[in-house]
Amino acid sequence: MIGAKAQVRLMRVGIRALFGLPRRMRRLLAGRPVRQDGQVLDQDLQLLGRVSAALSGSGSAALDAAAVAGQRRQADLAAEAVADPGLDDVLTTDWDVPGADGPLLARLYVPPSEPESHALLVYFHGGGFVVGSLASTDPLCRLLAAQSGVRVLSVDYRLAPEHPYPAAVDDALAAYRWARSAARSLGAEPELIAVGGDSAGANLALVVAHQQEPAAVPAFVLALYPVTDAERTGGSREVYGSGFGLTAEQLADLERLYLPDGVPDGDVRGAILRADDLSAMPPVYIATAGFDPLRDEGEELVERLRAAGVPVVARRFSGLVHGYASFTAFSAAARDATLDAASALRSTMALIESRRPGPRRSRPTADGRWTAALRRRRAQSRGA
Repeated sequence: MIGAKAQVRLMRVGIRALFGLPRRMRRLLAGRPVRQDGQVLDQDLQLLGRVSAALSGSGSAALDAAAVAGQRRQADLAAEAVADPGLDDVLTTDWDVPGADGPLLARLYVPPSEPESHALLVYFHGGGFVVGSLASTDPLCRLLAAQSGVRVLSVDYRLAPEHPYPAAVDDALAAYRWARSAARSLGAEPELIAVGGDSAGANLALVVAHQQEPAAVPAFVLALYPVTDAERTGGSREVYGSGFGLTAEQLADLERLYLPDGVPDGDVRGAILRADDLSAMPPVYIATAGFDPLRDEGEELVERLRAAGVPVVARRFSGLVHGYASFTAFSAAARDATLDAASALRSTMALIESRRPGPRRSRPTADGRWTAALRRRRAQSRGA
């Protein structure tokens, strides 16, 4: 059996060979352009989907314990295979963060040049509340930190089916509370902490923001293709429910594992789109993908937030699919969309920080684990 490192090397070689081909050859391999509802599927994501379908074979098995374990391993390996070597200078340190029922692993990302900003993004990975880890979201967190100039704290919350709802929500809330209390040790200020995530993680970020008392509301929410209304059918879940990566069948399996008893009555944390009042939410950036079964519920949340008077920046990237922020190594369009999110994070947090009353505060005294590492990195860059 091929070891994990060998698998990563083979995947990396294959990716570079395939997506390094001339554009016209990639078009031939991808097939005729896919057009639907006035949208055109990105060529490279179409090619990726075709290759993935060929490798996985026809049909899909139900998600049992063995299948979940395999998907978790594959997600970690795939992330390592597509990692951008140009982001190795983003400094990382691992932390233990208090969760709702014990410590959680977390990873702090500090941009290449020690940022002047006091802002921090607490980030929750995607994976349907079942798959995903610090490793699987590492390339994305590096990219966000490098391009936004904002520190990123990625939190590894508990996953279903071992820990069904509300374990992930409870962990996300606990991690955010801890980040506020430990802000200065992370190089941040409590008032300049944002929350963010992709897919299931975007759901957690939105719920964390919605559940806070006024004095503890995050400064900003960064939500990439969020799931907002579990168990729904029809609309984009039907139109784009097969042939574009994430399928309606997979969604149903993931929701069954995360919410085995369905969305609890009166508990909007399981489906934030059903919340009665969203008016206390902070500014929100929501990105959706044109060929995503979750597109409609994300865009419905945008309308609900705007109706409640919440400042919202909404983007629909019409040629992309669910999970595009993990495909930046394959698709220039996916990378541009992810950089748009980083730009929104940078500009929004800079604006919020500039409007803070009083004189600009001195830099927080950050934890020595990463300040010492920064100094070593700078000394090495000078040839010391």
